[in-house]
Amino acid sequence: MICKKMIDLLSGLICLLLTCRIYIGRRPIDTEAPALIFFPIQACRLNCGFAGLMTCRLHATIPENPADQNIARLWENVKSAGRNICGQYLGGMETVNAMDKAVSELKREDMQEFLFFEDERTYRLSGLAGDMKQFIAKEESWLEGQAAFINSVDQEVINSRLLMLKDLCWMLEKDILANLPRVLALTGAATNSVLTPAAFRKYRKINLLLNALDRLEVRGRDSAGIELSFLINPEVMQDVIRRIRQNGLDQDYQMRTQDGDLLNTSISASTDQGALPGSACITFTYKTFSIVGELGRNVADLRSIIGQDRILQCFADAETEFETALTHTRWASVGSITEENCHPLNNHSLRHAPPFFPAYPGSRAHIHAVLNGDIDNYAALRQSLEKQGELIAERITTDTKIIPLQIEKYLQANHHLSEAFRLAVNDFQGSHAIAMTSHLEPGKMFLALKGSGQSIYVGISSDQYMFSSELYGVVEVMPGFLKMNGEDGGQIFILDAAKGNGVRGITACRYDGTALELTDGLLQTAEMTTRDIDRGSYPHYFLKEISEAALSVKKTLRGKYRISQDGPSPAQVIFNMGPDIIPAAVRTALQTGDIKKITVIGHGTAAVAGQAVADALSHYLEGAPLQIHARVASELSGFGLKDDLADTLIIPITQSGTTTDTNRAVAMARERGAHIISIVNRRQSDITAKSSGVFYTLSLIHISEPTRPRLISYAVFCLKKK
Repeated sequence: MICKKMIDLLSGLICLLLTCRIYIGRRPIDTEAPALIFFPIQACRLNCGFAGLMTCRLHATIPENPADQNIARLWENVKSAGRNICGQYLGGMETVNAMDKAVSELKREDMQEFLFFEDERTYRLSGLAGDMKQFIAKEESWLEGQAAFINSVDQEVINSRLLMLKDLCWMLEKDILANLPRVLALTGAATNSVLTPAAFRKYRKINLLLNALDRLEVRGRDSAGIELSFLINPEVMQDVIRRIRQNGLDQDYQMRTQDGDLLNTSISASTDQGALPGSACITFTYKTFSIVGELGRNVADLRSIIGQDRILQCFADAETEFETALTHTRWASVGSITEENCHPLNNHSLRHAPPFFPAYPGSRAHIHAVLNGDIDNYAALRQSLEKQGELIAERITTDTKIIPLQIEKYLQANHHLSEAFRLAVNDFQGSHAIAMTSHLEPGKMFLALKGSGQSIYVGISSDQYMFSSELYGVVEVMPGFLKMNGEDGGQIFILDAAKGNGVRGITACRYDGTALELTDGLLQTAEMTTRDIDRGSYPHYFLKEISEAALSVKKTLRGKYRISQDGPSPAQVIFNMGPDIIPAAVRTALQTGDIKKITVIGHGTAAVAGQAVADALSHYLEGAPLQIHARVASELSGFGLKDDLADTLIIPITQSGTTTDTNRAVAMARERGAHIISIVNRRQSDITAKSSGVFYTLSLIHISEPTRPRLISYAVFCLKKK
């Protein structure tokens, strides 16, 4: 059997070599298939990040017992429950889940508006959050002293409930209460009493996107941009213009609304018919850039610029509709680091006469777009568009500029915006994630994803959509999300605030136009909160994670062992790991010798940890009848599986529990009878359902990941000594 497989493999390799062209140091994109390239040349691809937010057109009223009062009532139930460990710790999961639901309701825009103008309610909620912190600290102190005497099953109940309580406390304190003064600071006002609810809603959207931008800057930070769009009726618009003149800002307003490429403080004012006759669409754009990007500088600059914008303050008080916001942070992989190249970019061109759009007669399209990834055929597309003369200004050197211009091309060919967007993104080669908005169809956000190099997560709550190129860009506002799939030809989502909330407000299709049905069953829940990804006072995530490594290890090992000494006899280590970690079947198989092999697997830094763990196991179990080794998960699934693995213990290491290659290897090994004990950080993650036993680590999610191998190695080191 083995010889036949080797012969087949060699035959296939020889056929491949005979049919392929062989190159050294060549770009794959310039090479026709079939080809074999040694040392391929790849253009430098540095991922960017973007996010957007829109509120659905709902007319909800504040309930008689709003969420803050429900939280206070539930919190009293938690405190009065006592330390009933048998499944009812902290009042049981029903109470904790009810608190989680109430906190999520506080993230609704109408509830945050209510709290913003109700100082007394905000003060009481702040006191409740402080009480929660003190309670958690006391429980942690109690657990520190008693954990070694509590079985591991009950320990996991306590740890998981405390983690949930910490997340809820954090959300109350950081995601809700701490944002209220940030919104006030953006308005430039000294107190909330001089503001209107309309102003709060606009600045809240900006603030939330700036928060997301701060988290996304781990993906790029040499430049950043943000925009806010809304629809305003003519009478209100006249009042705003009158206020602008009264404040002596008319000349500044005229300069900022001139046609041109988007710059810092640009205002796009579309007063033509568009899709909603009788209204004007206003878009404020802010940009900042720096040759040497410093973490946090872009957000600080944008907050300062927006907080001092007196013209935005004139518009903010006005009642408007279809408020949408979009932001982007950039690594300049294509195009120089300049203000003009900051995203978003529009469809302004050097042509003398404005184009005509048959589907939108009388309209001058304002199309704004952001891009993650690269448009590999940018040069060819630009050449095709510029057959009749140059369209793109010399100072614009980013390939993102081609996106709005290509959409405009199809608008001129009598296509509506949605079809023009679909046709345009089909023209783009390369892995990309695109977000686009236009005044032609206000209240809509157009998203496109193709290839495996980028991501788009669409967060969905009861009254809002928030999307981001990273999951940690949306979790502050909502935990539920859809993940777009860029494979199999790509996907397009159109978010429509006018259709209501949930998946019903999203129209989805493939790049070829095939409609996709979205259901609530496709919604996923993020297994993280902003607490997991908070940088705190550290200037970089790297320093934060190194500094917290020792504490993470301490918490992971808490209660898993204790040292006992009776009289003059040597001290003994007594381990405390129950069947939730080491199932009875695994324990018996190790004792009887039925398990003959231990394989530690992982990917990336987890694979490095796996190698350290395997070495430690080999050292301490020297002489035992066990074969111990480490493998990269994909190597195990590709080459290391036999039909019967009943004699093998697989120890997968994964921080998230969702690493695709690791989970695939575990599933395949389990089908063949292998025993699985997973080491994972995230509770209820995918890999836990595939495991016989689970050893949970207690650390926050790693962004730069310098400490993960060390942390997990220590965790397994404790496990193996059992």
